[in-house]
Amino acid sequence: MIKLTNVSKEYPKRGFALRDVSFHVKKGEFAFITGHSGSGKSTTMRLIHMADQPTDGEVRVTGYSSDKVTERDLWKVRRRVGIVFQDFRLLPGRTALENVAFVLEVTGTTPRSILPRAQKLLTQVGLAPKAGSLVHELSGGEQQRVAIARALANDPYLLLADEPTGNLDDRATRGVMDLFWDINATGMAVLMATHDLELVRRYPNARVFELDQGRLVYDSATG
Repeated sequence: MIKLTNVSKEYPKRGFALRDVSFHVKKGEFAFITGHSGSGKSTTMRLIHMADQPTDGEVRVTGYSSDKVTERDLWKVRRRVGIVFQDFRLLPGRTALENVAFVLEVTGTTPRSILPRAQKLLTQVGLAPKAGSLVHELSGGEQQRVAIARALANDPYLLLADEPTGNLDDRATRGVMDLFWDINATGMAVLMATHDLELVRRYPNARVFELDQGRLVYDSATG
């Protein structure tokens, strides 16, 4: 599903964000990437989403390699990999339903299928009653659920979540985490970046990777 082999990423002004990182996530696995701010978590997520390319090494995601991926291939990768961010990134001034429908429109869903599909996705994340609510009328947890519904729009094989609970209170965090586990239970792999070690400890069955100053220093599968 995901395989990083000796991956390094250097930025011209910032220096190395990652150094010689290797790990893999299997199909259907739930895994956390942990580490302090600046440890390389977000860089890792960007490389896996192929929004950036490694300086050295190889990133393989759902059958595509960073060494060989073309611009034409990138849309195929994006259809297979959903992503959720800390700051939700919803369209302001639009309803929950319109936010989900927009993703379906731009990815080529047939017009008559868009609204039923968007409604189904909002039902999946527990927000069907709020379909007509503008995003600014929703709580932080509800906004994140809309973002998750959008990320699921293309039935991805893999769901990436970059600090998805960073702006949420404890109650909303529990609700969103339960939703991620339900999604994982359908067979979808989930990789979540978080600096919240207390959150990670609540889920002892998850795989855990720890980054420190751009290096992989721990993998719970190997101890």
